[in-house]
Amino acid sequence: MTARTLSHVDAAGRARMVDVGAKRATARRAVAEGAVRMSGKAFRLVAANRVAKGDVLRVAELAGIGAAKRTADLIPLCHPLQLDHVSVTASLDPALPGVRVRAEARLKGRTGVEMEALTACAVALLAVYDMVKAVDRGMVLGEVRLLHKSGGRSGTWTLAGADVRPARGSAGAGARRPAAKAVRKRR
Repeated sequence: MTARTLSHVDAAGRARMVDVGAKRATARRAVAEGAVRMSGKAFRLVAANRVAKGDVLRVAELAGIGAAKRTADLIPLCHPLQLDHVSVTASLDPALPGVRVRAEARLKGRTGVEMEALTACAVALLAVYDMVKAVDRGMVLGEVRLLHKSGGRSGTWTLAGADVRPARGSAGAGARRPAAKAVRKRR
């Protein structure tokens, strides 16, 4: 068995962007998740869609999608990618209390999309913090992790016990925050 080496470091120890020119293009997919914990008061405001800055969950989702597309601008050794698909879902989790974010990125290419999924997740969490900080500056962002990656030479990897089924369109949108949907109908 050969020892693994860091792909972003050359023989002299200098940082480098990996040359993927000779790699075969394959379907690639990555799924990441994270969470932000907040006070009960902040959670209730987010759940009722009563945060002064607007719809926290939808803004977080848009911020995550935008971040996935800009990953190479943020992470120095990432390749700029032509993503085929990015989805970000921000949902309420009363058990935290707070918001869970799940991000998925896909493409057909020569390099993986793990960093795009992780970046989407992290920036979506930052957007939640920005939207809610006037109510709770003590929020804790964390648990950002890769759940799944597939494609490429290294094949498929899935975190033990992770549910990585693809998200189903917008069918789950109403289930994420029924209280906010009801508020909107009354207006």
